[in-house]
Amino acid sequence: MRKILIPLLSVVILSSCGSANISETTKKTDVSNSSSLKNNKAFNSSYQQIKVEDLKKNLTVIASDEMEGRDTGSPGQKKAGEYMINFYKDLGISYPKQLGSYYQKVPASFMKQRGGWNLPDSENILAFIEGTEKPEEIIVISAHYDHVGSKNGVVYNGADDDGSGTVAVMQIAKAFQAAKKAGNGPKRSILFLHVTGEEHGLFGSEYYADHPVFPLANTVANLNIDMIGRDDPENRGKNYVYVIGSEMLSSELKVINEQANKATNNLELNYKYDDPKDPDRLYYRSDHYNFAKNNIPVAFFFDGIHEDYHKPTDDVDKIDFSLLQKRTQLVFATAWELANRKHRIVVDKK
Repeated sequence: MRKILIPLLSVVILSSCGSANISETTKKTDVSNSSSLKNNKAFNSSYQQIKVEDLKKNLTVIASDEMEGRDTGSPGQKKAGEYMINFYKDLGISYPKQLGSYYQKVPASFMKQRGGWNLPDSENILAFIEGTEKPEEIIVISAHYDHVGSKNGVVYNGADDDGSGTVAVMQIAKAFQAAKKAGNGPKRSILFLHVTGEEHGLFGSEYYADHPVFPLANTVANLNIDMIGRDDPENRGKNYVYVIGSEMLSSELKVINEQANKATNNLELNYKYDDPKDPDRLYYRSDHYNFAKNNIPVAFFFDGIHEDYHKPTDDVDKIDFSLLQKRTQLVFATAWELANRKHRIVVDKK
């Protein structure tokens, strides 16, 4: 997650409400489906694909010294990207056809114009599963795969920030692909978006929003994962996750996420930072913001600021893999609902 607060250019006016306002028709048809997840064999079979051992295997590579801290455009980041692409290839998950590869180039010139003065060209990485019934409607699941590189010869591995989100997206993709192979592919399309340049200014997600592979008007929601492998001092030892932004643009997204949570691991959903006016301004500090400012409903999943944030001690051996698994499963369950419900969620807030 970006450490320095970004300037709020062209900020949309947002508000947070304490209760959802959903029509009776929606309640009866769509939201009630969340509580039936427990009895959904297709969902449960796919859900079980999100395993601790797979998360640990992939994170051990992504956050290794070999990746040199994954600074934007660096050789180490490119190695991490190649590992991720090979993961998708092995699963049989391709890229958006119109893109022509897994890569969306983010030019140095674009980043320089926004304050990334000395950054080289870099790439977003996109994997894609086409929907079976409403392929033109897109659910975006995102995480940034860059970190801050090395300083004075010391590698900052970024296991939590955002290695944890990176491997979570990969495992969610594996779960959806398992459903597809079993004949239960998502009704809406799923874009697995690994963005670059987050630490320097949310550059990769801004580039995607400015140059979308799929029209933003067709993007139903963005579920963004940035740091979900640890706990913060305030919540030490708890089964929790911070959720930010889930009701700021849609009265339905928060309800869907909460219902999915109750049907799965029943984590404590903490809304401490769920306010644009919060002094930490976390709503503006990760990649979901570039979707939200384009009026796309978002939910940002986050574990808080812990003692190893942006330090060389953010290593794999400090990750709580059981908690990482549970949070990843929650995002998958929420995405499953968004992808398979009858109606596209409403955008009814400003």
